[in-house]
Amino acid sequence: MAIKLIVKDPDPVLREICKPVKKITPNIHKLLKDMADTMYDAQGVGLAAPQIGILKRVIVMDVGNEQGLIELINPEVIEEEGEQFGSEGCLSIPGMNGDVRRAMRVVVKGLDRDGKEIVVEGTELLARCILHEVDHLNGVLYTDLAEKMYRNEPQGGEV
Repeated sequence: MAIKLIVKDPDPVLREICKPVKKITPNIHKLLKDMADTMYDAQGVGLAAPQIGILKRVIVMDVGNEQGLIELINPEVIEEEGEQFGSEGCLSIPGMNGDVRRAMRVVVKGLDRDGKEIVVEGTELLARCILHEVDHLNGVLYTDLAEKMYRNEPQGGEV
């Protein structure tokens, strides 16, 4: 188990645009494992590679549903529909939450750990998490989108 240090805002790495993964290597497999270990240790539901200082297009998510751990390399949102409005937090911005509008349903395609193309559909919390994590890969934080920000008691949790 390798727990990585989570980068905190305003570290400039969080504002960088991440580079696509060109080849799935043992280092990418280790990155996926380290990211999942770090996310679970921090009691989050999602983590993007730049949050541990790695500028690669890699995300992991587990919103506690039947899908369990989702690993996506080079994710690309291909469909969005509907709207939801709700609270988000971020492991890189502890102690804060904000109200953000997101799509109610999203479809994202990417690669799995074996380099096979996969498509993931998410609604509600999973849709929110997918969009939040993909935003991280583009240097966007939920605070950029929040209509209202407020302090919270630290409890972990990313979205």
